[in-house]
Amino acid sequence: MATKKKDPRLAATKNKEGLAHFANWNLDQAIAAFNQATAHDPDNPEYHLNLARACARSGDYQQTMSALGNYLRTETDEKVAERFERMFSSALDEVETILIETMRQHNMNVPFIGKAIQMWLEYRITVGRTQLRIPKPELWAAALTHAVGKVNFWERKLAEVAEMYGVNDRSLREKYQELVATLDIMPADYRYFVGEKNPLDKLVEAAKVLEELDRRFQEE
Repeated sequence: MATKKKDPRLAATKNKEGLAHFANWNLDQAIAAFNQATAHDPDNPEYHLNLARACARSGDYQQTMSALGNYLRTETDEKVAERFERMFSSALDEVETILIETMRQHNMNVPFIGKAIQMWLEYRITVGRTQLRIPKPELWAAALTHAVGKVNFWERKLAEVAEMYGVNDRSLREKYQELVATLDIMPADYRYFVGEKNPLDKLVEAAKVLEELDRRFQEE
């Protein structure tokens, strides 16, 4: 199979297209564009990382790890590369360890814990090459717990979650808001929702009904 000719200019264009699609949640188009960017400029780590971001958001973790592997082969910053290399390890990091221990102590079920860990994985990928400081892992664990709780309409307040982890309310709120902004989290977000019936399904169904009614209304 012939290898595509390297074309950095075209790759930059496709990467820009991918970022626009990613921002608008057009994930299939974003993945296709980032794949073209990496094909035309395979030595640019940013394009591989953008592909990993899009794959993680779409829930395709096998392709995510493949993209991260290609990213690591091109990343020249050893400190950044080391952070991503840890994702290939089966060992839990400090945030995950504290998260699991605390959530189990408070009788939270396995799916709930799993979604919090999934959120942490996606966050670490999405922040990309930005330096990620974790001086207090319990603060990140608390933020993840609160974020997954809010998605699933959990009744515990932020102050209660802060007490569970022994962290400051204000600091927890800041980390929670950072998670929401970075991952573009919404109520009942499909990525992190654990219930059988997601209320967003009714909204999607209603939107389809309105679209069909409008189509019929416009017919002559």
